[in-house]
Amino acid sequence: MSLSPLFVEKAFGDLPGWDDDDHSAAFAAFRRSAFHVLTKPYRSGALGVDFDAFADAYAEARTVSPANRPPVSTRGEARAFFERHFVPALIPAENAGAGLVTGFYEPQVEASPVRTDRFSVPLLSRPADLVDIDESNRPAGLDPYLAFARQTPAGPVEYPDRGEIERGALDGKGLEIAWLADKVDAFFIHVQGAARLAMTDGRLARVTYAAKSGQRFTGPGKILSEMGEIPLEKVTMQSIRAWFKAHPDRVDEILWQNRSYIFFRPADVEDAALGPIAAAKVPLMPGRSIAVDRLLHTFGTPFYIDAPTLTAFDAKPFRRLMIAQDTGSAITGPARGDLFAGSGDAAGEIAGVVRNAADFYALIPRALVAGAVR
Repeated sequence: MSLSPLFVEKAFGDLPGWDDDDHSAAFAAFRRSAFHVLTKPYRSGALGVDFDAFADAYAEARTVSPANRPPVSTRGEARAFFERHFVPALIPAENAGAGLVTGFYEPQVEASPVRTDRFSVPLLSRPADLVDIDESNRPAGLDPYLAFARQTPAGPVEYPDRGEIERGALDGKGLEIAWLADKVDAFFIHVQGAARLAMTDGRLARVTYAAKSGQRFTGPGKILSEMGEIPLEKVTMQSIRAWFKAHPDRVDEILWQNRSYIFFRPADVEDAALGPIAAAKVPLMPGRSIAVDRLLHTFGTPFYIDAPTLTAFDAKPFRRLMIAQDTGSAITGPARGDLFAGSGDAAGEIAGVVRNAADFYALIPRALVAGAVR
């Protein structure tokens, strides 16, 4: 696998704000991936950042514990670590302009372990008849987009979509993990792919993504914008929620146009400071984990993000080193990322307004760079 000519080599001095960042925070996230890959390596992305080239950086990261050292030397040593093992390369966006960052978070909502008059909206576990689909078992005529289907005696068929499921297609199968009070809360948990649940019995629980029905995702913001209900430039999670609150009789009309339905699995909350275990199989770190296009990029890759108009995280221009540790169906393209803001309402307020132009710099292992980037 050769490195894509898309990458444009830079020096660390070319990265705006590089010296001012807290590299030790990014190192902590990188180190979690370094231990995970001992169990299962990451798949190399199509842009040619070969997973095997991370071996030296991962090996050193596993021997270092910067958290046990003074903060000043920790930041300096972490920066030196990344500069020693990697070379920055600008990733141009597909349209030759700037890239784009959005935000995501882990909602926290009240939930009940049993259905009640108040708590009547279920979060469902993966059904037994839902099967993964690829080219080895895809029947003729099945939409080539579908990566999941329903197994029947006659072979795989398209799974019921959101509207069908919410109208009862899976009732009586015992799939309910927990019950929520609000359908819109449940939908945004589907969008985020995970949630913390403050259970009515006093427990703090978590659900995380297990599978989906397979159909394409259609965001309510796009639908409401095309209907003329919310101007496109004002579409945020907050404005969408406000519209649903003002039009409770039209919630199903809008949400059912998004045919994709998400299934979950229970998970523990082992460290309240970290997010859920995501696609890279490590807990997400607020402000340091980024979701990228996993077909193009390799999990574990550090990305320096320069988004000068984004100030929602800490009231300063967003210039941070992030680690690729998640993905999403809406995250497509080489210079496209979703920034993990954390868990709970405060994180949701940040994530819901992030939609900013950004320059993406991938930190590429030095072994891959010699003569390979422009």
